[in-house]
Amino acid sequence: MVLKEIPIQEEYEKGNVSPQDVEKLRQWLKTQPHLPEKHITDLDIILAYHSSNRSIEVAKQLMDLNYSLRTLFMAYFQERSFDTTIKRTFRNTLFVPLPVRTKDGCVVMYCHCVNGDPNEFDVAHSIKAFLMSIDVLQYETGTWPGLEVVINFDGYTTGHMAKIDLRNVQQILYYLQEAIPLKLKKLHLLNAPSYFDRLMTIMKPFVKNEMISLLEFYTDGFKNIGKLLPLEAFPKDVGGNYKTVAELNEEVFKKLETAQTFFAEENKKRVVESLRPGKVKSYADIFGGVEGSFKKLEID
Repeated sequence: MVLKEIPIQEEYEKGNVSPQDVEKLRQWLKTQPHLPEKHITDLDIILAYHSSNRSIEVAKQLMDLNYSLRTLFMAYFQERSFDTTIKRTFRNTLFVPLPVRTKDGCVVMYCHCVNGDPNEFDVAHSIKAFLMSIDVLQYETGTWPGLEVVINFDGYTTGHMAKIDLRNVQQILYYLQEAIPLKLKKLHLLNAPSYFDRLMTIMKPFVKNEMISLLEFYTDGFKNIGKLLPLEAFPKDVGGNYKTVAELNEEVFKKLETAQTFFAEENKKRVVESLRPGKVKSYADIFGGVEGSFKKLEID
């Protein structure tokens, strides 16, 4: 089995982008020697254009920043493949799109702790796995009105939180807020632990008000999740009628095994800063020279 890209014609038929829009951005890419134009597909361009509300200029900025961060954030984007480490991460955590979309047509990504052992938890690997899942989903299904993410914190402990490096928090929040080629609509946080307020306080300097407005907290588990999706759309393990977590985990695992060629090509989509017109973009340009200054979270 090989991963299949959504036919580009289907994207044109949605009416949100035209071949002319893609060609305009393609011609611009050819003027940017630092960007990997020959490896950037028409679907990549469409995803950026769609998430930029069909603005050519905003799409240019988004693509430049997206590929720059994929180059700088090596912990999540360097040599992505379905290797032993990432296989272990996918065995420990479930990242799966649910079978039903929201009333607005948004895709819902469900995140679930499979292995509650903190010793098996690595936040950088988890972020890497999550972003790999998103990339594969976009490759297969193209654009959507938006993405909503459901994170079930059941199974996570202070032992997990204590292993979070603030550098990882800063980087993933920046990427989600500024550079991911999709429209993030909501983050639904279920069974958030008692110390989550403390965690939010620590994260606040990195979070825009727009991102905070996307957060929805559920202290009663799945009781009120019906305003997002019918409970039946969720795994059987949490009271739904969908497949079990174990079944879904196995399906995701097999899907990623078919994505080797996809990621081999994706790994080529990186910036060559020495060829950038004007000033080279560094980590310090984005974060003010604070690389390496973060420590692990301390949760009381």
